[in-house]
Amino acid sequence: MPKVTGLEGVVAAETDISLVDGEKGWLIYRGHWAKDLAVQRGFEEVAFLLWYGKLPDDSELGRLNERLRAGRVMPASVRALIDAMPAELPMMKVLQSAVAALPGGEAADWPPSPEQAERLTALVPTIVAYRHRTRQGLDPVEPHPELDHAANYLYMLKGSLPNEAHAKALTAYLILGMEHGMNASTFSARVTLSTQSDLFAAVSSAIGTMKGPLHGGAPSEVIAMLEEIGTPDNAEPRMRAVLESGGRLMGFGHRIYKTKDPRAEALRIVTETLAGDTDSFELALHAERTAIRLLEAYKPGRRLYTNVEFFAAAILTAVELPAELFTPTFTAARTVGWTAHCLEQAGINRIFRPQSAYTGPMPDAGT
Repeated sequence: MPKVTGLEGVVAAETDISLVDGEKGWLIYRGHWAKDLAVQRGFEEVAFLLWYGKLPDDSELGRLNERLRAGRVMPASVRALIDAMPAELPMMKVLQSAVAALPGGEAADWPPSPEQAERLTALVPTIVAYRHRTRQGLDPVEPHPELDHAANYLYMLKGSLPNEAHAKALTAYLILGMEHGMNASTFSARVTLSTQSDLFAAVSSAIGTMKGPLHGGAPSEVIAMLEEIGTPDNAEPRMRAVLESGGRLMGFGHRIYKTKDPRAEALRIVTETLAGDTDSFELALHAERTAIRLLEAYKPGRRLYTNVEFFAAAILTAVELPAELFTPTFTAARTVGWTAHCLEQAGINRIFRPQSAYTGPMPDAGT
């Protein structure tokens, strides 16, 4: 029997939520190209699609917006818990603990409901913004009653109305971060939910998985590369020096996608649309064109295309998010996918119970 590590290639579940095809460069959300949704739709519309299986009509979208805006208010008990946590505790641990402590996460809450999914999605940005500001000695900012999901997140972080281009770019990033098949954190959420634990515990489990650097690591290395390049004129000499020394250009190549990463393609479109608003977008576009040309020359046949982290770095830098908020922001997006998978798991539930191959010593025969 061939040895399989990390469950690679093993089908653990059937799902209607998304399709990831690395060979073809496909990312599909419930029958829709994710890259088109990111450019043409709002965060709330795509979240509705993942939870309810279809895009909302105007009435459904309006009611969802009302529920999400009402759900942004953090319970006093969770606020007190966050205030009691040491200042040096990393954001992802704070977020994991706060989600687990949300009122309503009792065993009686089986099966999970779409309303709980909406509540979690609304609250995660509030928790992140509250912790970020109080940790800096700033007054927390209450949710804005009229802003959409991405714009409100920026507003609560900064205390001022966000630039429209920044909110649009962040919306695209959040949509493309919502869902990506049976990744490690999604699997973690489904395993926890399969025990008939509650949705809050399942998402807390997923956050614990996301904070590992092999999964939720931020695109900080791409940002460092772009900062080192500095100006478009420096792109080619700097990148040539990296390649000639045997190094790798950060933000190119992907474990799953062997052709163009559809998430990167969508974020490139957003970046091109907004390039005139931010110098960092102009630099990213020039650096990408230069890198692709050099990679074709230095590493022919390797199929090293731009991955999502490259343009995510450009967008997160442009909207002026500090590096410590990159993974929490990714988490705020992926909460939609986790909860959608948990709702799906509850509908066909059977507890996950894989086998393991024993490789330890055996007792002496006859004893």
